Amino acid sequence: VFPPQERGRALGISGGIVAFGLAMGPAMGGLIIGLAGWRWVFLVNVPIGFLAGFVIWKHVPYLRTGQVGQRFDAAGALLLLVTLVCYALAMTVGQRTGFAAPVFLGLLAASFVGLILFVFLEARVHQPMIDLTIFRDPLFSLNLVMGFLAFIMNGGFLVLPFFLELVMGYSTVKAGLFMMAAPVSMGMVSPWAGTLSDKHGSRLISLIGLLVLIGGCLAVGTLHAGVSGLGYLLRIAPIGIGMGLFQAPNNSAVMGRAPKNRLGVASGLLNLSRTLGTSTGLPLMGALFTAHVIVLSGISTVTNLADLPREAIADAVAGTYRTAALFGLIVVLLAWSALKLGRRNANRIGIE
Repeated sequence: VFPPQERGRALGISGGIVAFGLAMGPAMGGLIIGLAGWRWVFLVNVPIGFLAGFVIWKHVPYLRTGQVGQRFDAAGALLLLVTLVCYALAMTVGQRTGFAAPVFLGLLAASFVGLILFVFLEARVHQPMIDLTIFRDPLFSLNLVMGFLAFIMNGGFLVLPFFLELVMGYSTVKAGLFMMAAPVSMGMVSPWAGTLSDKHGSRLISLIGLLVLIGGCLAVGTLHAGVSGLGYLLRIAPIGIGMGLFQAPNNSAVMGRAPKNRLGVASGLLNLSRTLGTSTGLPLMGALFTAHVIVLSGISTVTNLADLPREAIADAVAGTYRTAALFGLIVVLLAWSALKLGRRNANRIGIE
């Protein structure tokens, strides 16, 4: 709907709205659990979903496709569905059985085989669901991978409620309110970052955002049992600011590299990178947290976190985020490579 010169601003506004939705979720979730029970966390989405459907039907403009005679790739969609279900199950089961268990390894192997078969099929179908030629652009692929890895880092939010409730002693409702800090800061920054990317390019701003994100992870890595509420907020806010600076420009960079007739596919791949990153990051950060708890407490298995010393839980949360910061260095290297490659391409075009 938006012209290319306003793409960053539009994606920034969209990212800001998503961030505020994420911010409302934990607070509302804590309130709903406290008042009505955990089942209503899911039931409340039903009327919201109907309302969203009505808004789409009433207000989203109909855009005619530029191509005719397109056929849906049912075989590719089914194969991708099976692949993603196996991967999601592997990440879920791995948290219960361990990441060396045969059932986890079997599901992970099935998803890997499914991915290979999907690529093989899409390369030979006349009208594939995902045109693989889109990945020939290294900048497009780099930005997708960066988004995937950044959302793996975001999985650390899984362990923060343990710190807020078991270490700081907050109620479920109050913990939900404190969980809003990062998404709110992300929502405030995203529109501004998107507008800046329209004016000055996206890659440098994305790189700055990643550096702020790593700084936030290192700050959370200093959490301890005696920290105040303000101390917690000051440590967690840079994570939201960093994600806000990174996500909108990075999304704009992906959409800017996609061919005009593949914008829908590029948008879908962006969503897929985010959901796969989250699906990977949650169990990975949870496993890191559990490993830190076991080492710090000198126990063999974790059965009930409430029985553990507050200091051990605080140190485990801090250690998880310090590990996430090290992981973020990989994303920074990719962002730096994308920045250099983008400038090289711009100079080559200028010479030609």
